[in-house]
Amino acid sequence: MKTKMHLAFDLSWTHLQGRWCQPGSWTGRTYPDLGIFREIAMIAERGCIDMMFFGDGTGVPSTWRGSPEEAVRWGIGWPRQDMSGYIATLAQDVKNVGFGITYSSTFMHPFYVSRLLNSLDHLSNGRIAFNVVASTRRADAANYGFDELMEHDLRYERMEEFIHVCKSLWASVAPDAFVWDRDTGIVIADPKKVQAINHVGQFFKVKGPLSCVPSPQGRPVLIQAGGSGRGIKASANFADHVFGSGKPIKQKVKHRQELDAELIAQGRDPSKVGILWDVIVVVGETEGEAKRRRELMLTAIPFEAAGAFISHAAGYDFSKLPARFTPKEINEQIAASNASPVGFVHQLGLKIGENTEMTREEFFEYGLRSATGYDHTFAGTAAQVADHFEEEFEATGSRGGFMIAHPQATPRELLNVVDFLVPELQRRGRFRKSYEGKTLMENLAG
Repeated sequence: MKTKMHLAFDLSWTHLQGRWCQPGSWTGRTYPDLGIFREIAMIAERGCIDMMFFGDGTGVPSTWRGSPEEAVRWGIGWPRQDMSGYIATLAQDVKNVGFGITYSSTFMHPFYVSRLLNSLDHLSNGRIAFNVVASTRRADAANYGFDELMEHDLRYERMEEFIHVCKSLWASVAPDAFVWDRDTGIVIADPKKVQAINHVGQFFKVKGPLSCVPSPQGRPVLIQAGGSGRGIKASANFADHVFGSGKPIKQKVKHRQELDAELIAQGRDPSKVGILWDVIVVVGETEGEAKRRRELMLTAIPFEAAGAFISHAAGYDFSKLPARFTPKEINEQIAASNASPVGFVHQLGLKIGENTEMTREEFFEYGLRSATGYDHTFAGTAAQVADHFEEEFEATGSRGGFMIAHPQATPRELLNVVDFLVPELQRRGRFRKSYEGKTLMENLAG
C-alpha cells in the first residue's frame, strides 16, 4: 500500500505581490472580504485538504531604499489581518478542514498565545495548528520596540523556551479536571488537577496555570519552519510537522536527513515528524495552458516592487548592491546583520554557485522570479504535477506532504488543484478520499 501524503493550502500571500488582480482571481471582491475565505474553505473541504494555513507579518516593508513607499504602492507584504477572528468564523462553516495560524515567539508572550490558541481549538473542535516563527524582518521588529533584530541563535533559544512555557500551560489543567456537577455546584472536584507552572527562565517568567478549560486536542499541532542548523534543531525539539521551504530536491533531501539526525539525537522518532514542503503549482488541462499561466506570474509586479519584497524578506537593502558581486559576499553581510542566512540569496548561491560573480541586473531578474514565486512554480497537467509530488515525497522519506502555496490566482488555481490534481492523487492511492480523524492532529497523523 502506498503512503498517503498530506496537502494544505498556504494562503499567506494570496492577495499580495500582484496576485489579487491576475486572470483567474476574484472580481468584485478584495481582501479581507470574509466571503473570499469562506469560498476557499468550501473548496478545501470538498478536496479533503488537511489545512488552511496562514503565515503572517506585522510590518509594512521599508528595507528597500529605507522607505515603505514601493511596498505601500504595490501591496508588497501587506496588508495582513490577524486571522484568529476569521478562523473562529470559518470553523463554523466547515467541519473537517484544519487551520494553521502564525505568531512570532520573538515578539509575543506565551501566556497570551497559549490562551488564544486554546480558545480557537475549542471553537474549531480541535482543528488548530500553531506555526511558531522566529522573526527576521526589520519592519516587524520595529513595531514591537526593537531597533535591531535579535541575534539569530538567540531567537531560537527564545522560541524553545516560548514553546516549553506554552506546553506547560496547556498541560497545567488535567483533561478530566472539570466535572461541572449541577447537584453540588462543584466545578473541579480535585483542585490538585490544576497546577501552577512557576516558570522562571531566560526570557519569560510565568506563574500559571492557564485559566482555561483544556481544549479538544489538548494543545494545537505545532509547526516550525527553521531551515538553518539552529532552526532544524528547534524543529526537532518540539515540532509535530515542519514547514519546508521550496528549494531544489537535493536540498530537500539534505534537510530531511539533517532533521532525522537531530530528532534521533533528541530522542524523538523521525517517522512521527513530517515535512510539509512549500510548493507553488499551476495545474492545467493541458501542459501548454499551465505553462502559459505560469508566465503571467512575471507580469504581476514591477522591478521596484520586487526589490521591496526581497529586501524585506532578507532584512537587507538590495538597492545598495555594487555593480558586481557574488552571492557569498552578500549573504555574509546578511548573516552578520542577524537576518536570515538561509533566505533568497543563500538559495540563489545554491542554484548558480555562491562564488559566481553576477551583475545587479542579473540579480534582480532572479529577484523578480523569487518575489512572484515563479522560480519554484511547477506547471503542468494533473498527471505531471502528481508525478512531481510523488518523486519529491519518496525522495524525502514519504513523511509529510505539501503546502500548496501562494496561488498565481485565487480561486482558479485552488479549484484546479481540487478538481484535477486531487482526483489524480486519489487514483494513485496517494491521498485520502475522506477525512478519517476528528481533529487536525488525528488527520495529520494518518
